[in-house]
Amino acid sequence: MNEGLRAALDPRSIAVIGASEHPDKIGGRPLFYLARHGYRGKVYAINPKRTQTQGFPTVPSLDDLPSAPDAAIVVVPGEAAIAAVEHCARIGVKACVTMTSGFGETGTAAGKAAEARMVAAARAGGMRMIGPNAQGLANFGNGAILSFSSMFIETPPMDGPVGVVSQSGAMSVVPYGMLRARGIGVRYANATGNDADVSVAEVAAAVAEDPAVRLLLLYLESIADPAALAEAARIARDRGLPIVALKSGRTAAGQQAAQSHTGALANEDRVVDEFFRQHGIWRAADLRELVQCTELYLKGWKPSGRRLVAISNSGAVCVLAADAASRLGMPMAALAADTKAAMAAALPSFATSTNPIDLTAALLTNSRLFGDILPILARDPAADAFLIGLPVAGAAYDVDAFARDTAAFAATTGKPTVAAIPQPSVAAPFRAAGIPVFETEGEAVAALAQFAAHHERMRCARGGDAARPLPVAEFHSLNEAESLAVVSAAGLPVVPHRQCHTADEAVAAMAAIGAPVAVKGCSREVAHKSEFGLVRLHLNNEAAVRAAFTDLRHGLESRGLAFDGVIVAAMTSGRRELMIGAHVDPMFGPVVVFGDGGKYVEVLPDAAMLLPPFARADVLDALSTLRVAPLLGGVRGEPAMDLTAFADAVVAVGQLMLGKDQPIVSLDINPVVIGSDGAGCVALDAVAFVGK
Repeated sequence: MNEGLRAALDPRSIAVIGASEHPDKIGGRPLFYLARHGYRGKVYAINPKRTQTQGFPTVPSLDDLPSAPDAAIVVVPGEAAIAAVEHCARIGVKACVTMTSGFGETGTAAGKAAEARMVAAARAGGMRMIGPNAQGLANFGNGAILSFSSMFIETPPMDGPVGVVSQSGAMSVVPYGMLRARGIGVRYANATGNDADVSVAEVAAAVAEDPAVRLLLLYLESIADPAALAEAARIARDRGLPIVALKSGRTAAGQQAAQSHTGALANEDRVVDEFFRQHGIWRAADLRELVQCTELYLKGWKPSGRRLVAISNSGAVCVLAADAASRLGMPMAALAADTKAAMAAALPSFATSTNPIDLTAALLTNSRLFGDILPILARDPAADAFLIGLPVAGAAYDVDAFARDTAAFAATTGKPTVAAIPQPSVAAPFRAAGIPVFETEGEAVAALAQFAAHHERMRCARGGDAARPLPVAEFHSLNEAESLAVVSAAGLPVVPHRQCHTADEAVAAMAAIGAPVAVKGCSREVAHKSEFGLVRLHLNNEAAVRAAFTDLRHGLESRGLAFDGVIVAAMTSGRRELMIGAHVDPMFGPVVVFGDGGKYVEVLPDAAMLLPPFARADVLDALSTLRVAPLLGGVRGEPAMDLTAFADAVVAVGQLMLGKDQPIVSLDINPVVIGSDGAGCVALDAVAFVGK
């Protein structure tokens, strides 16, 4: 953590510029919090009209302080805010939280220019600036609450193991409020605002270094600094710290080449998904999912799989739990024969001893059933997670015993164990015993599924530095011959072909390659030739080739398109047509897409994505997730296809995209024909857009 961020999160002294006597004003709220929540450093109020503010010494200017504070909070408006930031940087303040709005977030040229002045002043003085338009930072571990949020009045803080970092002020405290309502302590509730200097990712990395933080929740509206977020993820992985992120906003940014199939398949939102997967971050779909697994993460469980055992006193809950498990990729564990026999001996004859386990209403008359069967299940290695469903209990049920037995079972197995209990009075003893409780079995299974899948992701995360995209102001397309040359130079097998500028050359090419051949119009202005009728297939005599040359030339020139000759290529067959594409995302750098190919790739997409560099094994793992994966592996007696050769071709494209000799903006290789295992693959067509 650099000195500036350390000063923002753990300052030895704080100055509030624009301090107010009123706790309900922005300039008064931080002083109120610093006094109320035990901050032990020095606090100075800056206000030329007062000598005391909420009990703190007050001076007219920063120049009147005995020394420069570690951190300053700026709440004065407009030009005064810019002057305050400049003043802080000039006297050696290490970190500045600028709460004032009206800058870059307005979208106006004037607002952006004013914000740029702030950033320039901060950097010139070696100071880090959070904001502007920032709600501020709150560290409840040391009482350094440099924030004006009302949430900390409505919901009193309690230090704890969760850190929340957000670009949005509201989204830094809404998760805080949801967690505090569940009795969970929160150490950090940080909102960075415009991220003009310090980014949300940098703050996340700093929070991830705190050994007291055991779960990090992020709210992101944009990812302007992928390298810093990758570093935060690396720090977290090294510590075994889970990161759950809610990323809002779905845009089409990054699709620079509008004619590219890849642009349609690799939109920005999919790139974010892949970036998170690569770095072990779980992407939450909404606020509920952002916080739903918190209790599971904080238990310290390390799930080794997804096999589920469900136990309930309701047959309906057993069925619903099994349905949810199937839907969410949590297979019901197959219990060992001796486990089922021991269960059958312990349960009434009308109960169900197979998984899911239905205790029936017998639980009402025999409160020891949980205590009898849970130790039996604890000895069976088949299960990875457990769900206790109690839709109805209460009077005449020994709920306290159920909770104690469940807690002892969870401690013995060390495996994730949750309860689905809609009745608050029944849920309370389970929560008190440390068992995560959900209202419904669907919510409980969803939480277990997220928890298990996230730990799988963390174990498999490749990590790595985020590739920085090369600045490419302008780009142009290559014709097919030039594009295939780029692909071939990268090491991919390419169909035998020749570029021909006359009919005689085309006839000679057919003789050299061998009939039958394909003849295609070649133009740097046409990305997808079939849409213009510029492809002729299975030509096997001189007359057909000459006629095709004439037709294709006329087809291009009649549309006013450049005629770069024709491509005469061997007719090549294989088992299936696949595709490989790549482009440069303006934030995340090179992106490689691959999967099922042909002319319907955009309307029937079945593709995976990786951010280079990556290895063959990464490609093979990604291919296994496609809908077409069973066909690629061979079905109904068919041999498997040569996925190793195809994976090596995808790796070669990834390496090509990282090269700097000829910046590739976008690349489509479609189709890539793949044969049976050992037969390899070959690229039949390619379209490349390169930087000028």
